[in-house]
Amino acid sequence: MKPLEGLRILDLTRVLSGPFATALLADLGAQVIKIEPPRGDDYRHIGPFRDGESALFALTNRGKSSIVIDLRAEAGQELARQLAGQCDVVVENFRPGVAARLGLDPAELRKDNPGLVYCAISGFGQDSPASRLPAYDLVVQAMSGWMDATGEEAGGPLKVGEALGDIAAGLYAVIAILAALVGKEKTGRGASLDVAMLDSLVAMLPTSHAVHLYANRPVERVGNRHPLSTPFGTYRTRDGLAIIAALSGRQFTALCQLIGAPDTAEDPRFLTDEKRTQNEPALRAVIEGWTTRHPTEKVVAALAEAQVPSAPIMTLAQQLASHHAHARALVRQLPHHSLGESPVVGQPIRFEGAAPLAETGAPALGGETRKILQEAGLSAAQISRLIAAGVVKEASR
Repeated sequence: MKPLEGLRILDLTRVLSGPFATALLADLGAQVIKIEPPRGDDYRHIGPFRDGESALFALTNRGKSSIVIDLRAEAGQELARQLAGQCDVVVENFRPGVAARLGLDPAELRKDNPGLVYCAISGFGQDSPASRLPAYDLVVQAMSGWMDATGEEAGGPLKVGEALGDIAAGLYAVIAILAALVGKEKTGRGASLDVAMLDSLVAMLPTSHAVHLYANRPVERVGNRHPLSTPFGTYRTRDGLAIIAALSGRQFTALCQLIGAPDTAEDPRFLTDEKRTQNEPALRAVIEGWTTRHPTEKVVAALAEAQVPSAPIMTLAQQLASHHAHARALVRQLPHHSLGESPVVGQPIRFEGAAPLAETGAPALGGETRKILQEAGLSAAQISRLIAAGVVKEASR
């Protein structure tokens, strides 16, 4: 099922936030035309590599067509405007102000395409006091509250182990684009969308919001346990660690019965979730009195039998080799112009039981330059002149 089939997107993004968003849209059936500079997207040059092909680029640019246009040239800018005039959506993640200098801002592009949905992704938004500053994921993690809330109880702040700022901005960009397209169906008007990485991360801190905005307390680092609920974290086992996440009263009572401490559920210190959190060290001692006598596998199995949410801590390799990953087809292979096949992890949402996925892997640099220009109405002679002038470039054969 390809719900976005027929939608045409001009992708002016590079690295991660924008390409992640447009890859999800490609999975859903959109035609994504990716404009790259002569050197290509920066991610083409970042490892790890397989047979000279960047893994990061392959994972985040599946299903797209690549055209190389030198946007420093006026003819290149005019060509990009011509392509935008034939698209439903434009996505860019330039630093604010760059699109306007290139004549590719929403006001300019809507002169010929008034229904255009234009999505700009940046570090701090289009009109922030910091909008002109460069931003990477680590920068916005540091500024958002995520790093301050992450880490061991007595330790310093830690970054999340993934480029969460880019991924969050990419996801919010997809939400914004799809909502704008629904709005366009109703009104006939396009929209200008402003997605900031920093705003996106701040929006994804509901627990910290509750502590700061409602409880009027500072957000504190608590390691692997939940700051508001107990027992909800990692617990030592005989051979490692297990996750125990008993949120409801029923689950807590079941846990107490399982570990041979039924009276603990009636202990005044543990009668409510709030009291359990206030007395977390005492409750941890009771729970680990049982968990440390058994291996992780047995602890998790017994908790599952008692309907108490639990899990081992798995590596990505272990998860992708699991029955769940195979049953849900989390990793799939796509045909690739150089590698033959490339593994990708597509969007996880299922439509009528199936998860849509792009039909091709990431493109060669300029692999569809000539085809895209022909579809845009340029003659073979015009294309040859643009190639000779260095305004556009084809993939080397």
